[in-house]
Amino acid sequence: MKYDFTSIMDRHGKDAAAVDAIGVWKFAPKPPKEGFSFLPMWVADMNFATAPSITEAIMDRVSHPAFGYFETSDEYYDAIIRWQKTHNGVEGLEKKHIGYENGVLGGVNSALSYSAEPGDAILLHSPTYIGFTMTLNNNGYHIVHSPLKQDENGIYRMDFEDMDRKIKEHNIHTAIFCSPHNPTGRAWERWELEKAAEVYERNQVTVICDEIWSDLLLNGNQHIPFQSISQYAHDNTAAFYAPSKTFNLAGLIGSYHIIYNDKMRERIVAHGDKTHYNSMNVLSMHALVGGYKAEGEEWLSQLCQVLSDNVNYACDFIKNELEGVEVTRPEATYMLFIDAGKWCEAHGKTITDVLHAGWEVGVGWQDGVMFHGPTHIRMNLALPHSQVVEAFDRLKKYVFVD
Repeated sequence: MKYDFTSIMDRHGKDAAAVDAIGVWKFAPKPPKEGFSFLPMWVADMNFATAPSITEAIMDRVSHPAFGYFETSDEYYDAIIRWQKTHNGVEGLEKKHIGYENGVLGGVNSALSYSAEPGDAILLHSPTYIGFTMTLNNNGYHIVHSPLKQDENGIYRMDFEDMDRKIKEHNIHTAIFCSPHNPTGRAWERWELEKAAEVYERNQVTVICDEIWSDLLLNGNQHIPFQSISQYAHDNTAAFYAPSKTFNLAGLIGSYHIIYNDKMRERIVAHGDKTHYNSMNVLSMHALVGGYKAEGEEWLSQLCQVLSDNVNYACDFIKNELEGVEVTRPEATYMLFIDAGKWCEAHGKTITDVLHAGWEVGVGWQDGVMFHGPTHIRMNLALPHSQVVEAFDRLKKYVFVD
């Protein structure tokens, strides 16, 4: 491969929560016991160097030593319009439809102000991204879950009848939709999106769509923007994207919205302006432009192959080597949502026992219960393949044992 996805980076002391927050953040219980190196497989960032075109763009800007107030460049908007057309087939996207957001969750909070008030019920699918849970709880909204159901092949599917019923029962006017879905890794098929859009339209529900994972597609799967599904979805959806997941830029901060409805966009932008939280960093602007260049696309293509190989290895290993442990092969993202319920029942263990047993031997994975997976663990596979192999060897030898 042209780009390096095999070298193991030493991230200690380099502002990396993935390795420096162990025993500090509540999501990172404790360091491994003596004799085990730590494998960072919890916080959702990548253990790969970002695309060279991004580093070059930042360094080129840093070479001019003035960082005063600035205007968002046309190059920034043009890069987004070109990227959305090339990757998602988006037509008709204009500069006015795009707006900067400090983060997707901040954008979600601003978008809620358009169609909901604190105390209102908001529809979410479960399992649910913990960031949505915290954002809604912290701002006084009432969460109503519509659980995803696994079909005969173990694939997570929306329950459209349940969605419709919950919306009517709780007088819901706003839904948060995750596409691709976190934490299950579903890249929704067109017919699924169409049925979801029909439910929302029938009940006049405004949709807040998190599409931050839309570039990280596995094994040739495709992403379909929710706004492209119908005229109603086009006019009643606030969609949020970011290069942060795609290119491992979370520390630079920088997301963006796409909102076609003028009234919706004006209200959401006004909310962000009033709180003064939306202030772009000049380096994150240049990072997006660098990532969305042709070289960034080439890097991303190779990354998705690496992630696909890691995911396929892990899922095959679980199926063949870890009896009582189950996982649905994700179609997007680099996260696994592992269900160890049958193994726990057979061995008299809790999922917390399993979680801590992994951490003890250096497999730093994440509690899935907070994502509404009762016997689940969430696991990041965006690291060199050799470390993925090492992690599963340790799980077989030290964690999932009789």
